[in-house]
Amino acid sequence: MPLDEQAKSASGIRPVRMLEAFRQLGCEVDLVAGYTRERTQQIRRIKKAIRYGVKYAFIYSESSTMPTILTEKHHLPVNPFLDVSLFRLCQKHNIPSGLFYRDIYWRFENYGSKLSFLKRSFSIAAYWYDLFYYQKYLDKLYLPSLEMSAYVPLVKKERHEALPPGHSISPSQLQDSTANTSSKLNIFYVGGMSEHYQMHKLFEVLRELKGVQLTVCTREAEWASVQHEYLPIPNNIEIVHLNGTEMEERLRLADILSLFVRPSEYWAFASPVKLYEYIGHAKPIIATQGSLAGSFVEKNRLGWNLPYSTEALIKLLTNIRENPEALIKITDHMKGLAEQHTWQARAKKVIEDLAQ
Repeated sequence: MPLDEQAKSASGIRPVRMLEAFRQLGCEVDLVAGYTRERTQQIRRIKKAIRYGVKYAFIYSESSTMPTILTEKHHLPVNPFLDVSLFRLCQKHNIPSGLFYRDIYWRFENYGSKLSFLKRSFSIAAYWYDLFYYQKYLDKLYLPSLEMSAYVPLVKKERHEALPPGHSISPSQLQDSTANTSSKLNIFYVGGMSEHYQMHKLFEVLRELKGVQLTVCTREAEWASVQHEYLPIPNNIEIVHLNGTEMEERLRLADILSLFVRPSEYWAFASPVKLYEYIGHAKPIIATQGSLAGSFVEKNRLGWNLPYSTEALIKLLTNIRENPEALIKITDHMKGLAEQHTWQARAKKVIEDLAQ
């Protein structure tokens, strides 16, 4: 897909950040991105460069959330062998190859529920086609988490590697650790509001609990589609639609960052970008038991891994209000951990895995 410097979704943000990270680490990158016409021209240039003796260390790729052959604006497979030819070329010239496989929604029963039978069937077949040539040509298939590996067919498990998201927050951007002396505890959430991001229990708690403020930053269209599920909205919940620096300014005002979402089969392997952005900002996190994010938060002492219940959340928030110094200890610990989860750290892993 064309790269978008202003992307707002994780699928658009990640390839841009990885490209920046490779360049920051000193890699000279030849880019293949765009629609079929652009990729065709770029692949021709690479083939010509190889003929003239250019030695590539490796190829790193990121899949679309759609099947590769359907990524044109009209979603028609105008050149189904184009990207296969690039991976075949790399294999022929002993250039190691790795690809980040973004998600596996299509393996779940509710995938394509709004598509016609023919469109859904063709789309699923196109996903299988992607995996067929991944198995044939890839040295590494990178996944958001190794837990997702159980859902990925065809490609041998020994080629699977975890390459979760990262963050680009520098240590100089972090605030000094100080106890919250205000009368309110501020919670912040940024991300989707959909079937996979259900937060009804969080809203229930905020209706009951005084002295706690929640800010939810989400896309306007997503909020409009689910707003009726969360009514009434009390005065201590604010819904905002911010991006970039405006969003980050609001996030920095928070005492706690939320991943308190309803657990599901999807959340058992999902590795959301927001988790690592939260780590980058060194703010304590509330996550949910039964989710990969919750296990990660607990294992790395980043905050709290709670049952998805109003009772558990009320008890925790009450304790934090009475003992705000607990937040400082977690924040200081997270500052020491943040450098391990930058986009540069992810790019370094790819270089270590693939560069010969």
